[in-house]
Amino acid sequence: MSSRHIFESSDGLVTKCIRGLIAYNPSLSLDEANRVVFDTAYNKSNVSIVSGGGSGHEPAWSGYVGQNLLAASVAGDIFASPSTKQILAAIDAVPSEKGTIMVVTNYTGDCLHFGLANQKAIAKGHKCRMIMCGDDVSVGRKGSLVGRRGLAGQLGVLKVMGGAAGAGGSLDQVYDLGVAFSQQIVSIAATLDHCHVPGRAEHAMLGINELEIGTGPHNEPGYQKLSPKPSAQELVKQILTYLLDETDPERGYVRFKEGDEAILLVSNFGGMSWLEMGALVDELLEQLAANWKLAPVRLSHGFLETSLNAPAFSVSIVNVTAAAANCSYSAEDIKGFFDVRTNTHWESMTGSQAVRRNRQEQFVQPTVEPREVIEEGKDLRIDPARLDRMLRSACAALVKAEPDLTKWDTVMGDGDCGETLKTGANCLVAALDAKNLAAQGSVFAVLQELEEIVEGKMGGTLGGILGIFFVSMRTALQDNLALAQSEGLPKLWATAVRTALDTLRQFTPAQVGDRTVMDTLIPFADGLRSGQFKDGVDAAVKGAQLTRTLEPKLGRATYINADSSKGLPPDPGAWGAMVAIQGLQEGL
Repeated sequence: MSSRHIFESSDGLVTKCIRGLIAYNPSLSLDEANRVVFDTAYNKSNVSIVSGGGSGHEPAWSGYVGQNLLAASVAGDIFASPSTKQILAAIDAVPSEKGTIMVVTNYTGDCLHFGLANQKAIAKGHKCRMIMCGDDVSVGRKGSLVGRRGLAGQLGVLKVMGGAAGAGGSLDQVYDLGVAFSQQIVSIAATLDHCHVPGRAEHAMLGINELEIGTGPHNEPGYQKLSPKPSAQELVKQILTYLLDETDPERGYVRFKEGDEAILLVSNFGGMSWLEMGALVDELLEQLAANWKLAPVRLSHGFLETSLNAPAFSVSIVNVTAAAANCSYSAEDIKGFFDVRTNTHWESMTGSQAVRRNRQEQFVQPTVEPREVIEEGKDLRIDPARLDRMLRSACAALVKAEPDLTKWDTVMGDGDCGETLKTGANCLVAALDAKNLAAQGSVFAVLQELEEIVEGKMGGTLGGILGIFFVSMRTALQDNLALAQSEGLPKLWATAVRTALDTLRQFTPAQVGDRTVMDTLIPFADGLRSGQFKDGVDAAVKGAQLTRTLEPKLGRATYINADSSKGLPPDPGAWGAMVAIQGLQEGL
């Protein structure tokens, strides 16, 4: 895979991309600070549909904001979910009299951030719901605790929901349609090579005669590596077997009866030529008719949801008839929603309009909410010099560990873990320097700053986990301040960390042994019960080390056939958490 780019660094690239991507539509505006694209001409009397995710998948999702599709989209960093704060900004940008539905692909970071935003939006009085779309059949029923990951089948969900919302459907009608449609999709991807992220040194590569099937859209290794590379005809045969073989106990997710109508979506991951994509679509249609007695009633193909410059594609098939049986709309209604015209990139990858609008009018500044005031006498304070030393030590350790974390996450996941933690560490150091953050010795002020950094700067799964963890820990410290007087600070910290982990369990099923960040955090909390910080650190180190021997049960690493007996790198999230905890101890 070529590592050559026009823009050699990813710094600022996402925002610059969105600024250019929305230029074709004068109705679109950009909340640049939150990377929220929203339609200024949307109808407030219709259900608002909001979606988003990591960048690198363009035109998903900002390219689908407009009439009869999304009211707003929100973008994270490359292959990393947007933060909770960003998502709330998207919801607030397009208030609806009927309510808002968020549609998100089934990745842990997206589910965490959008799920937390959904709860916060409801608490603020919004009528808000969420649909998680998982359509990838390469993730078998026994292979993952979190279910199928999301591929480009989600774009079909957005298209029919957008049509239904534009037609005036109620919140219940549009939501039920989205759920029913999403549950009748089967998808799988194949790649000739992995993509390359601008500015990133580490990236996976395939051999000249290799092909991966079951590839993820975030550079995850495929479910199965094929060598020698099969012919186009044999590859299509294998793909359709994975999608449509109802006797497969692992992958027979959707069933077709004689006469059922289907929609076919073929997404170019970014690096396939139109010449080959046209031939691929033809081969798919030929084999669907000959071997599966299926003639799709609707077909969309092109750059639906990309993966930067990957020479890869995905195939999605939807049973429209079955979807109609589980919602209030008929199959004819659903086809009509799929057909309805939009003014988005769905219609044309080079969309243009004669009406222009001043570029600066498209970019808006968000309202900055004031920080919560910490009441006198309700703060937890320690020696300012010690606090500053501990935080700087932890940040320095994370920055130093970034290359290894990135390398390990590239092997087992999408490669963003190290950069995410480094970004957070650098932001915290900047706050220590510019704001004298530790000058008062206020633990709550530091946690407030960390919450803002995580919500505003750190996306991805780890950002979601840390966001929930820091918010919950601050609340627990505030609720149990009396323990510091009666039983001492160690007891207070042990209680707060344990409470934060209990809250996290509402959002993730991860336990010790699943090869996640929880393999560090849970032992750390258990170790703190002794009253000695060192015991917690020792337990965290041991937990992180043990992830070298564990087979992944959650997260993107579950999508590959990892064999722990052959030696694996440690889980990068668990290792990053351990490094930070060790850094705090060294600062002590």
